[in-house]
Amino acid sequence: MVTKILKTEEEYEIACKKIYKIIKKSEKAIEPNSQEGEELELLSLLVEKFEQEHYPIEAPDPIEAIIFRMEQVGLKQVDIAALFGGKTRISEILNKKRPLSLKMIVLLNRYLDIPLESLILNNKEIKLDTKKREELLKVPSIEASYIRNSKLVKTQNVISPT
Repeated sequence: MVTKILKTEEEYEIACKKIYKIIKKSEKAIEPNSQEGEELELLSLLVEKFEQEHYPIEAPDPIEAIIFRMEQVGLKQVDIAALFGGKTRISEILNKKRPLSLKMIVLLNRYLDIPLESLILNNKEIKLDTKKREELLKVPSIEASYIRNSKLVKTQNVISPT
């Protein structure tokens, strides 16, 4: 078995075909410690790494995450109005006329099991004005942390913290 880091789309396609071939080779379950099991696990990790780098999936918009979860478990707005402070407020939130509060985010996570990342990640409208941002970044420890996090964010293809 000659396996290497996947760097091109062609190598990715070949690895996917190998995975498919291994899975379809036998109707029996593949033993994890067998040669086929080891090859399958290694190829799967390489394909996963390639996909994360080349086809990143961003966190959904928080409102889309809420609506998706409601559909998933068959809830209507009236069913979860208490999490938002009433029927009017939930309507405003779901129509993006009012932002989610920290309390709403915590309650949505706790009672509907919506991941916190889905509720906060894509809040692109939350920004510091330029003057305050520059002032804040003059503090050495904040600047170092910001630069480190910016590099991490860019490599993960997540929203930038600016």
